[in-house]
Amino acid sequence: MRLATWNVNSLAVRLPQVLDWLTANPVDALVLQETKLTDDKFPRAEIEAAGYAVQWFGQKTYNGVALLSREPAHDVTKNIFGFADEQARVIAGTVDGVRVIGAYFPNGQAPDSEKFTYKMAWLQALRDWVRSELAAHPRLVLMGDFNIAPEDRDVHDPVLWAGQIHCTPQEREHFRELIALGLVDAFRLFEQPPKSWSWWDYRNLAFRKNQGLRIDHILVSEALRPAVSACMIDKLPRKNERPSDHAPVVVELSTA
Repeated sequence: MRLATWNVNSLAVRLPQVLDWLTANPVDALVLQETKLTDDKFPRAEIEAAGYAVQWFGQKTYNGVALLSREPAHDVTKNIFGFADEQARVIAGTVDGVRVIGAYFPNGQAPDSEKFTYKMAWLQALRDWVRSELAAHPRLVLMGDFNIAPEDRDVHDPVLWAGQIHCTPQEREHFRELIALGLVDAFRLFEQPPKSWSWWDYRNLAFRKNQGLRIDHILVSEALRPAVSACMIDKLPRKNERPSDHAPVVVELSTA
């Protein structure tokens, strides 16, 4: 079983790239972030024609998430249960016996901003909800754009980024608390190339210079940990014309 996450930074712009990527990488489930489409504009027909069932949750201009799967997802929910939120950030469904949660974590803007305060409240609510999801679904994967670089090795220049958004002690503590629920960072289960990032700024030739952050993650439950056989970042789509600034992250599970 192969699962993937990708912040596409506008599905209206990147749909052909997503379809091409799925042809080359026929995963069992793919969660998307920043679709930036209202529900009525979502390209359901094109995705279904590519052989995927799809669930989506969008809003105009900002945010938006989707869950594409070979087999239809069941028990689909949207956003964090019990947390009042006007932003479309979370979609969850059960695919082939695995609870898949796709999430677009708030950016947070800056540590002294109202958006950071919202991010802290959102992260707390997410953790409480994921705890209950884990109790109900031990075989669980939480993946998406976390907008958190959990360690200095996930940042191209830790000194430059120290204390900045994505790298603050508060955000990193929230990441550790998610792990403490009984999750594991699938990417770190394996020896990985140094300077492995999933996001590169469009500015300053950041991708060409490989100056990025690892902020897109796949966390798997302890029940699934023995099944994880590989996890990698696919940098190839970042070389596309008009690419997303994020690259897909893929995990392979031996679920038999």
